[in-house]
Amino acid sequence: MYKKRRGPLPVRLLPLAFTVLCGYLFMTLINCQVAISSKQQELASVQTQLTAQLTENAELSSTLDQGDDAIIERYAREQGYAKPNERVFVDISGK
Repeated sequence: MYKKRRGPLPVRLLPLAFTVLCGYLFMTLINCQVAISSKQQELASVQTQLTAQLTENAELSSTLDQGDDAIIERYAREQGYAKPNERVFVDISGK
């Protein structure tokens, strides 16, 4: 007489739907792990830059505290000048 109505998906499609869902979740997990790894590398790079900038700021602050003569001397040394009878050693190793 009347056929019994089943759920929205036939029973045979449930394992297929479950497999597709698991595959989708697995691919999403892989994509998230790749993004996390990339962001961790970016964070390490930014932390290195921060450390270098803080060191430079500390040097500039100490130079500023020493007065105008220290600022002028620092600028002259950056331009390659030296005091009379002063030996200047240049590191040519590239490190």
